[in-house]
Amino acid sequence: MQQTIVEPKQLNKSAVLSKAVLNTAEYLSIPNARLARILGVSPSTISRLGAGNYLLSDERKEWDFAVLFVRLFRSLDSIVGGSPDAAKAWMNNENKGLAGQKPVNLIESTEGLVHVVNYLDTIRGVI
Repeated sequence: MQQTIVEPKQLNKSAVLSKAVLNTAEYLSIPNARLARILGVSPSTISRLGAGNYLLSDERKEWDFAVLFVRLFRSLDSIVGGSPDAAKAWMNNENKGLAGQKPVNLIESTEGLVHVVNYLDTIRGVI
């Protein structure tokens, strides 16, 4: 039986992103089922992630979605001045700049997540 050797640097990177994703979801009040759809994983994987029994892997597509999700948080947080209430309101209200869609619904698809992140990056650049 072949064992996979995990480098300490990789473990740290995975642990940091895993924690950042959980913190972002908590900050934005994103339920586990929705977070699973955003990352493209099963709800049970999110449960294991929350329990500390699973770390995101940069060898899977979940990694790219997780990076975008945290990037969304960073951009939104800078725009709303660190206000969790304002961030949640922005995520859950229709946005004319996003064709009248609610960002929280858009980010469940790859295209929507990329679109919202790009939109926030553009808006943040104007400020």
